Amino acid sequence: MNVYALLFLIAGLGLIGWLTARARAARFDRGPQKRLHSLPSQHGWYVVLWMMIPALLFLAVWNGLTPGLVRQAALQDPAAAQLSDFDFERDAVLSEARRLSEDPQATGDPLAHQLSHAVGEARSRYKWIGTAVAVLLAFAGGAFAFTRIRASFHARTRVERGVMLLLLVASLIAILTTLGIFLSLLWESLRFFQQVPITDFLLGTHWSPQVIDAADPGASLGAVPLFWGTFFIGAVIAMLVAIPFGLMSAIYLTQYAAPRVRRWMKPILEILAGVPTVVYGYFAALTVAPAVRDLAVSLGYTYASSESALAAGLVMGVMIIPFVSSMADDSIAAVPTAMRDGSLAMGATTSETISRVLIPAALPGVVAGILLAVSRAIGETMIVVMAASGAAKITLNPFESATTVTKQIVDLLTGEAEFDSPKTLAAFALGLTLFVITLLLNIVALRVVKRYREAYE
Repeated sequence: MNVYALLFLIAGLGLIGWLTARARAARFDRGPQKRLHSLPSQHGWYVVLWMMIPALLFLAVWNGLTPGLVRQAALQDPAAAQLSDFDFERDAVLSEARRLSEDPQATGDPLAHQLSHAVGEARSRYKWIGTAVAVLLAFAGGAFAFTRIRASFHARTRVERGVMLLLLVASLIAILTTLGIFLSLLWESLRFFQQVPITDFLLGTHWSPQVIDAADPGASLGAVPLFWGTFFIGAVIAMLVAIPFGLMSAIYLTQYAAPRVRRWMKPILEILAGVPTVVYGYFAALTVAPAVRDLAVSLGYTYASSESALAAGLVMGVMIIPFVSSMADDSIAAVPTAMRDGSLAMGATTSETISRVLIPAALPGVVAGILLAVSRAIGETMIVVMAASGAAKITLNPFESATTVTKQIVDLLTGEAEFDSPKTLAAFALGLTLFVITLLLNIVALRVVKRYREAYE
């Protein structure tokens, strides 16, 4: 049976179980002396959890095991004796056999055609086994839960525990995903550092992955210019735009704007946060970069590039403004009103209250927002891919070309180099370094936020 049809069937069984259990529990509630511990609907949800969770867990595991079982079944077919001893060629034929089993009219390798029958039969057999076991588990779970329904049964407690367990699993999925990303980066990075000394990578000032000396690959893979470009564009130029404009807009919206103005101005400002980054990239490449180049020429830089660090940094700063503004807005609004009223009652003006009371009090939250904004900026990819240059330089001139770590990762992984070459593996080392930097920034920001919350709880 198709997976979606099976899921629909299990959901239908769960609905029937919910209605049946609820009706059975409702019949128990016939007076004050026979009151149920839990509501009838909670008894219904208890049965639903027992019907659906075991069946869905089994399907998740079974769908992971089925490809291996089908492969083993195909290898036991007499025609499989003609398969190559090389894993890659064998997998290619088996993959084509799976495709032909779904579309027998398609053309393909003759050996794959012979194996497609065995593959099709195995897939059908294991699908029906999975369907039968899942339905049996749903019925068995439902029957077990249904027999436990009685007036004194604590269904509400059991359901709440089940929901809490689901929430815990959801949290663990996010954590395990982060751990998986880190381990995958770490594994490939270790392969890179077996070929290139880590000191050459972290301290080297020459980045030229197009020409790598096989005898000394580290000489061309010094990442300092990339880290500098990332810091210069994302943490300096972008923040010079985002911090003042974001902070000033937050002060205006929280302290000066009329409620009517705030109602329409704040959503409009936050629209910037929803604009796709590729649109910002187009804006940077087609509008801001030519304007910055013309400005540089007017200032005397005859050979100014249209792929300058200033163009990418300006647009990135505009993208970050809503982020800084929102965090500063929340931090200023969280300052107790009594502090503001007390300052005004002492004769201070509104501007003095903002600069001497509200901003210092909200500073931990504002700093945390800025750190998160820096983390967001140095990890941005699309704007720098479309507007920044690929030239790795250490420069303080914003009109000159510069590149970033994310730009180089894209370039390294979209080339035609072999996967185990230092050029390709360097992308994982750059990704791991960027991951560690952003992780540290987020940890620092969370510690600042924690301190801020402790001060006003």
